[in-house]
Amino acid sequence: QVQLVESGGGLVQAGDSLRLSCEVSEGTFSQYVMGWFRQAPGKEREFIGCITWTGGRTSYADSVKGRFAISRDNTKNTVYLRMNDLNSQDTAVYYCAAVDSPAFPLRRLTSYNYWGQGTQVTVSS
Repeated sequence: QVQLVESGGGLVQAGDSLRLSCEVSEGTFSQYVMGWFRQAPGKEREFIGCITWTGGRTSYADSVKGRFAISRDNTKNTVYLRMNDLNSQDTAVYYCAAVDSPAFPLRRLTSYNYWGQGTQVTVSS
């Protein structure tokens, strides 16, 4: 059974940076498109970005483009989300997701088969 475990969340100040990790167990990680999503209180889960199987391409939501960066290490079965210049609007639970698919980019929640449990990021101003 494929499991995704996020880590790296926490409480930070506005303007700080943070890196989230998502480790995938089971399955063939190098075949997965990996996505990051977030859900703020009272809001729907939204797409942040995704990365191809080898990490050669990424795609981002306009709201984070230029501040967030996704990367992956297929030797560690891990995908990362680097977040810079955080602000209060970035406060949310962050989720990683995976799917074995030839399509890219994948921006819809329903495109992904596997999800992590989420990690809380709180940005204080």
